[in-house]
Amino acid sequence: MKKKLKVPSNNIGLNKKAGFDYFLGERFEAGIVLEGWEVKSLRAGRLQLRDTYVLIKDDEAWLLNAVITPLTTASTHIKPDPQRTRKLLLHSKEIDQLKGIVERKGHSLIPTSMYWIKGRAKLGFAIGKGKKDYDKRDTEKDRDWQREKERLFKH
Repeated sequence: MKKKLKVPSNNIGLNKKAGFDYFLGERFEAGIVLEGWEVKSLRAGRLQLRDTYVLIKDDEAWLLNAVITPLTTASTHIKPDPQRTRKLLLHSKEIDQLKGIVERKGHSLIPTSMYWIKGRAKLGFAIGKGKKDYDKRDTEKDRDWQREKERLFKH
């Protein structure tokens, strides 16, 4: 029997709560402007995407409330801000398209994941429309039923 080689994952972090709190639509990808200590922390997996969102202001896209916890060894000579606003790199056509979508009532841009592509950090985000409480209950009920159905078919 051959031993399976471990393939390194290119995922840095996921926003698992996004699918529960929002109806997710079309997905986009953007580059991120990072400082050196942030890259080292991301390589160590120190990222939290919960309660984050993308804001479009003055024809630029910004990532707000993402927490990148600094490593104690990587940031000795500077005072890092773990929750600073980070600029996203998008083409102007994409920004114009996103601006039109966000101006609609109830739509926002929700980060879903962060990952590496060719050594560069990328942010995956989607157009989200907020769910009401009853929608969340329906989602939970459907998920429980799927789990129960799998158990029944397993036996």
